[in-house]
Amino acid sequence: MRIGIPREIKTLEGRVALIPAACADLVANGHEVFIETDAGILSGYHDEDYQAIGVQVLPSARAIYESAQLILKVKEPLGSEWEFLRADHLLFCFLHLAAEQELMQALQNIGLTAIGFETIEKNNELPLLKPMSMIAGRLATQIGATLLMQPQGGQGVLMGGLGAGVRGNVVVIGAGMAGSQAALMASAMGANVTVFDTQWERLQDMQSQANNITALYAYNESIKEILPQTDLLIGAVLVMGQRAPHVVDKAMIETMQAGSAVIDISVDQGGCIETTKPTTYAIPTYTYHDVTHFAVTNMPGAVPRTASQALSAVLLPYVNQLAQDNWRDNPALVQGINVENGKIVHPALKA
Repeated sequence: MRIGIPREIKTLEGRVALIPAACADLVANGHEVFIETDAGILSGYHDEDYQAIGVQVLPSARAIYESAQLILKVKEPLGSEWEFLRADHLLFCFLHLAAEQELMQALQNIGLTAIGFETIEKNNELPLLKPMSMIAGRLATQIGATLLMQPQGGQGVLMGGLGAGVRGNVVVIGAGMAGSQAALMASAMGANVTVFDTQWERLQDMQSQANNITALYAYNESIKEILPQTDLLIGAVLVMGQRAPHVVDKAMIETMQAGSAVIDISVDQGGCIETTKPTTYAIPTYTYHDVTHFAVTNMPGAVPRTASQALSAVLLPYVNQLAQDNWRDNPALVQGINVENGKIVHPALKA
């Protein structure tokens, strides 16, 4: 199969779908692999690294799309890329169509087959989303700790406190992969951490991780009660394929102290906090009611070398399968189809 990897054009997105070592496996299996020039540069991989293992470097996105059958990206195609897509393309990338209605309609109009990384499910897990969620969770706490600093408009709170100085109070909503990583990072930094979820097993696991983590059922009243004392709120609610529900509303945010911070990891799926609006790393934050909000839609893009290496490792087996004529024998790939032949296929997008 002819496999094309365009350069990512989302603002300050440095990831590349496959690193050279992963491409080498595809070439060894007899596939033609094309990559746009400088697609891997921000992840630390140069065109020469790809050429050395038999990948063809092409000068433009148009050339990639014209040459390839399977289009392999990290983030969803932006408007300027839609004209390159054809009905015979197989598109494989993060899509998040529940929060991207215009893109969903565009893909229907084109008539191609689009499979979302985030809707590939195996053994009740989301294997392609998992490493990016882990990175986003850890970044959320790191970034949140910075936003609490006074020069950043924060209250001037050190996450772990110090003798005679109070610890920061961190609330994480959602104890899935992203939320648990955020909570563990905050715990390791010494903060007082409260995690909310609705699944008892997750709560039990989080409670057992450290003495400074408290895990509670996500009752609306319990969340409302704790927010006035919260320095950093991290939203990490995921309903696979669907738009995230608003767990925290505007009125609840308005009870938070001036200089506190909100990070909504769920922004890709529309956000689980009502005051969330998507941002980019060019202008990552905004304030609402004196509370700093961070809602970058491609958080792992800030650490592209680590993220690209992790993504390639989980992505390669699925790309190898997609490159075969019998890829529909893989139920995870079939269940991950979002749009095909002009129709919405995934049940979560029909809701």
